[in-house]
Amino acid sequence: MTLTFDDLLTRARALTRPGRRALLGIAGSPGAGKTTLAEQLVRALNSSGDPWVAHVPMDGFHLADVELDRLGLRDRKGAPGTFDAAGYAALLRRLHEREPEGEIVYAPGFERVLEQPVAGAIPVPPTARLVVTEGNYLLLGTGAWARVEAELDEVWFCEVDEQERLSRLVARHEEFGKSHEEAVAWVQRSDQPNAELVAATRERADLVVRELAGCPGGERDPGAGGGPGAGERSG
Repeated sequence: MTLTFDDLLTRARALTRPGRRALLGIAGSPGAGKTTLAEQLVRALNSSGDPWVAHVPMDGFHLADVELDRLGLRDRKGAPGTFDAAGYAALLRRLHEREPEGEIVYAPGFERVLEQPVAGAIPVPPTARLVVTEGNYLLLGTGAWARVEAELDEVWFCEVDEQERLSRLVARHEEFGKSHEEAVAWVQRSDQPNAELVAATRERADLVVRELAGCPGGERDPGAGGGPGAGERSG
């Protein structure tokens, strides 16, 4: 059954409950369109009045290059072990619990030009009743990543045609300073192994969302979640 973008908005709104902030996760491989979908959802949901939806990407929990150098993981940047997964899970738990009236939760952001995390870059006001978070490893389910999934009310898996995804990745690396040859080599050496790891988590998602004609659309996936309601998580 094909879903429209309006259907996705309705589904996101339905996650909210009185007195409790809801967290919607969007997972997917590098270049699948997670950030674009998250930004379009947040923009549309906030368009009717006072902002009540916040966007907190996983990318703010990249380890800084100085720490990656210490760990010997600089050439694996973007792999699961190059993120502070425990810190990310702790922030999601704090967001779920909400803060006392009037207090803002600050989340880290990620500076694409510098390719470095930036502390305290994203304010989440107490009025935010829904937080949309997106990243590669929301459904990984191992180590501290299992705590991430446990904090999310629902997780959607974003995917796109494989050749389109690879083209986007190469173009992204070129945009931020790599030559074409360097970009292709990085995608093959680093991004693609990460993408294969992420693709293996697809069946854990509540919903698979595909891009249709350049716009976010959705399609319920009979295999997602493995449960009796197409696209719904069984656990």
